[in-house]
Amino acid sequence: MKYRVRKKEKTLKGEIKLEGSKSITNRVLIIKALCHEDFDVKNYSNSEDSVTLLELINAQDQKVLNAKDGGATIRFMLAFLAIHEGEVILTGSEQLIERPIGPLVDALTSMGADIQYLGKKNYPPVLIHGKMLKPTRVDIESDMSSQFVSALLLISPILRNGLILKIKGEMVSKPYIEMTLSVMKHFGISYDWSQNMISIPRQSYSGKNFNVESDWSSASYYYEMAAFADEVDLKITGLNRVSTQGDSLIAKMMDQFGVTTTFVENGVHLTKRNVKPRIFEYDFTGCPDIAPTMLATCAGLHIPARISGIEHLKIKESNRISSMQQELLKLGAAFQRHDNTWILSPATSQSSQTNVFQTYNDHRMAMCFASLAMTGQEVIIDDPSVVRKSYPTFWNDLKKMGFEVEEAG
Repeated sequence: MKYRVRKKEKTLKGEIKLEGSKSITNRVLIIKALCHEDFDVKNYSNSEDSVTLLELINAQDQKVLNAKDGGATIRFMLAFLAIHEGEVILTGSEQLIERPIGPLVDALTSMGADIQYLGKKNYPPVLIHGKMLKPTRVDIESDMSSQFVSALLLISPILRNGLILKIKGEMVSKPYIEMTLSVMKHFGISYDWSQNMISIPRQSYSGKNFNVESDWSSASYYYEMAAFADEVDLKITGLNRVSTQGDSLIAKMMDQFGVTTTFVENGVHLTKRNVKPRIFEYDFTGCPDIAPTMLATCAGLHIPARISGIEHLKIKESNRISSMQQELLKLGAAFQRHDNTWILSPATSQSSQTNVFQTYNDHRMAMCFASLAMTGQEVIIDDPSVVRKSYPTFWNDLKKMGFEVEEAG
């Protein structure tokens, strides 16, 4: 299936209520399962990843658990199942079993976990014989994914000796580690973080009600649309001025493109100034998920970009570096590596042709290229259902904003 997306007027007005952050929701779900006290949670994410994680937590008596396409889902469940009695096979979709879990398996095994690969080493599926672990210290490589670190942190308070975690290598997506610890702190967990060492003594999670902040990653696409628009008067609800989400940096980035963020009660109000940068430069090490958004924005506005910190995008839902290279070519933009920097060289003018963008089973590819319809060009998105992974109501919300979204023959 394909969707044709159009926007007749370059205005963005109205109000969007975003669901809760997928990343925060996933952490809260694991904590809720480990906590002996019940508590209420508001504004859960309705993403496929979060729904799947909850289903797996509630189905531990099954022999095979399928994490579908969820990278965080399988990594969080791997650590969770390793400390619970029972034998289970943990697997995922054809796409997910190509995403590595080796550093996390190595760390858990060094802690005494019993985990066996059933296929290719360092990749799902795995057979887990769960049992209580009692390590004192473990080393973990984090230069591939912060999810390995977060998975260990979430289970660490209930280990018999707690855990001292030494993070080796470059700390990729550090804001996500900070998010994990912030959420744990809300539920009563104390910790000490000194340089690359995080120490968490044995303790119990306390049941406290929690409100999940809306998803800044999803909000980034409205910022992209606002950058393309001539007139903007948009409120996005549920976003906080002080956020644990690294992708909240989108507000600062987009200010260069004339998108003004005003924090109001329960959200942000976006307006537009007539300004844009001569060149966009940024290190995305801490917020890789919004790199595609910014690349599509620069290509749509014919602004060159020089970025870094995106090497680990190769092991996301798709190889986002090669995926972006292929799709940006359709806009006449070249995206190439020069030493440790990536350079976007955009076209000098906009093509009038309708572009069909492939999504590579990657939700972020679908949403960042669909937003280009705000430039006035018609776009076609192949396999639009991929947005279910993080933002299943994306297409309906576009319609609320005045976009035409219909099936393309």
